Amino acid sequence: MFDPVLLRSFLAVADTHSFTQAAGRLGISQPTVSQHIRKLEDAAGRRLITRDTRGVLLTDNGDAMAGFARTILAAHAAAESYFRGSAMKGRLRFGAADDLAITQLPRILRHFRQLYPNINLELTVNQSTRLHRRLLAGQLDLIFVKWNPEPNPHGILVRRDDMVWVGQEKTSIEPGAPVPLIAYQAPSLSRQMAIDALEGAGRTWRITCNTREVNGVLAAVRAGIGVAVFPRTLIPDDLVQVNSSMGLPPLGQVDFTLLSNPMAAKEPVDALVSAIVGRPLNRTA
Repeated sequence: MFDPVLLRSFLAVADTHSFTQAAGRLGISQPTVSQHIRKLEDAAGRRLITRDTRGVLLTDNGDAMAGFARTILAAHAAAESYFRGSAMKGRLRFGAADDLAITQLPRILRHFRQLYPNINLELTVNQSTRLHRRLLAGQLDLIFVKWNPEPNPHGILVRRDDMVWVGQEKTSIEPGAPVPLIAYQAPSLSRQMAIDALEGAGRTWRITCNTREVNGVLAAVRAGIGVAVFPRTLIPDDLVQVNSSMGLPPLGQVDFTLLSNPMAAKEPVDALVSAIVGRPLNRTA
């Protein structure tokens, strides 16, 4: 019922709020974009777009169409990938650090499985150090981990982030008292960064919670039993950065890095790498 060509033009207008910019994005003329919108509105029997002094706006029906259009185009892409004769097959053993798994990564993996339904994707979520050991042992094909920000000829940098101290807004530490530290069990990059920074600044510390996964870290911080180390862009909305308020030392940066097993099948690994590198990785909630 709805031509994908018309839907692409509609989404371009919806995203840019401009017929001119939509035409530039699609590489077609502005009159052609306008014609596509008219045809789509005729097919839907509804007004989808209005113009006023503020520019181009979607109607309520336009908002609904935008959601349907994205779903329809995603289904078209998945079908084309499946039936064009080059659909990849095989097994891909992928490991992700648990705090990175609370980004948009699950959505990216879901889209990847839609595009490559014949790839058996096996997901392992764990701490970065443990995933790296399993990669070296040949038990994983690709891992997405936190890594020290230094040149790594075998890794692909997805993003660099600041590591910061995180706590509740009302959390406080008495002057001279040991810093109550919530940390992953050793070995852990964030745990070691915290200890090195505190000892380098001459601060005493004590572990108030040892945990194996990110939900344990967040639960302990929310319970107010200490502070933890977290990538700045992944701080949940109900927690805050507490570096300055508590006089805690800086921690440095961390790289979100993809590392692959050279013995793994190259084509599915490259496909998943492209999917992760090409999409924004922000916190999901």
